[in-house]
Amino acid sequence: MTMMSRRGFLAASAAALAATSFTRPGFAQAPATRLRAASRVLDIDGRAATVWGLEGPSGQGLVLDPGQRFRVDLTNDLPEATLIHWHGQIPPNEQDGVPDMPMPKLAPGETRGYDFATIPGTYWMHAHIPLHEMRLLAAPLIVRSEADASADRQEVVMFLHDFAFKSPAEVMEEITQGHPPSGQSDMDDGGMNHEMMQGMQGDSGMAVNGMAGMEMDLNDYDWDAYLTNDRTLSDPDVIRVERNGHVRLRIVNAAAATVFWIDTGQVEARLVAVDGQGVQPLTGSRFGIAMGQRLDLELDLDSTGTWPILALREGARERTGLVLAAPGAAVPRLSALADEEAPAFDTDLSQETRLVALVPLPERETQRSPMVMLGGTMQPYRWTIDGRVWGEHNPVTARSGERVEIMFHNMSMMGHPMHLHGHTFQVVGVNGQRISGARRDTVYVPPMAMITIAFDAGEAARWMLHCHHMPHLETGMMTEFAVSA
Repeated sequence: MTMMSRRGFLAASAAALAATSFTRPGFAQAPATRLRAASRVLDIDGRAATVWGLEGPSGQGLVLDPGQRFRVDLTNDLPEATLIHWHGQIPPNEQDGVPDMPMPKLAPGETRGYDFATIPGTYWMHAHIPLHEMRLLAAPLIVRSEADASADRQEVVMFLHDFAFKSPAEVMEEITQGHPPSGQSDMDDGGMNHEMMQGMQGDSGMAVNGMAGMEMDLNDYDWDAYLTNDRTLSDPDVIRVERNGHVRLRIVNAAAATVFWIDTGQVEARLVAVDGQGVQPLTGSRFGIAMGQRLDLELDLDSTGTWPILALREGARERTGLVLAAPGAAVPRLSALADEEAPAFDTDLSQETRLVALVPLPERETQRSPMVMLGGTMQPYRWTIDGRVWGEHNPVTARSGERVEIMFHNMSMMGHPMHLHGHTFQVVGVNGQRISGARRDTVYVPPMAMITIAFDAGEAARWMLHCHHMPHLETGMMTEFAVSA
């Protein structure tokens, strides 16, 4: 691929993801939108990096108008076969984008058509091959609603990545051959043995998040860079906003293995949606986001200054972000390192329990309520669902139309963002207490925690259920939700 100059790179970045104040494209003139999986070159702190991406008509990603179907022709212009998953959307199973479930991967040079009704909100699309996603084969998928189209506000995308100059295979070799971090104890396949578990019981008999002196494993790899819209804080994405303007900030955590805290600094934000689904507004200036999840924040900018919006790496000083700036406002230099480490994310689930769905799941009797055990160890590096890796897994089963409640019980010392394909669900239980939580497609389960989700089983098909931590997924942390007619 021809190397871009730095000037050319910046111009291309601006066209792709920078000033995302969306306009209505003329989608009616064409029967299908073209989307290409292709190589591209980024400037990472002055060093060229060849990565992969998903190129639509206006750059990386797609923006669809209210009511617009996902009518897309996807072409693979990469040297390897791949396949793209439309994360959070609910297409027919054959279009879901998991290799051989049931469609094969897309061969180099092959084009495949997709056509399904869309769900409005902040979504994304990515390879359902972990090593490909780790090469940044991902992009935003924004489906605007009628309310978005009529609102007097600017829409901005904040697309987060972690990045390594080494190949994903080299990264995985380092991770799997590494040593357990300080404080990591030997564990059985389920994550902890019975005696350890007994020592961590509260009066109620449930595991407590103090973890009795055990250490959590927050990050199992130190990446070379952390990106927002393909850029680091040495040359951040600066988005010009109107004076005294209103912004809807659509945040996607597309990182392979990094949980972030979103820090809006001096401007207070309203969290109005998670994973594309509306929640009762929650005000604040710091919100956590795990891999695969999305946050929609509304900001009222009541002056003519600049507003850095930062993403802080959990348990570390590294950070990335973008800058909202009024016309003519000076943009400050921002360090890629914070003064102090960010805390662990939501170990007590205080953020999750504060979220309330705008449209809760209708009440009805539950027909199935399986418990799904999440386990694993740093050494050997092996992550499991119900003590098994993919290929040895036992499916979670249901019949189409049944109300299902799955309890995720994390018995490991790492958090797991659990993603269910083909469905949205509501969080209805946290550590044994019932709540009327958020509607989601990806829920973060901290170490030694229990989260219960409820949903109605959809199309009779095999749907993936997996951890969205890519090294965990690559080493087998996936099962299937098998729905029968």
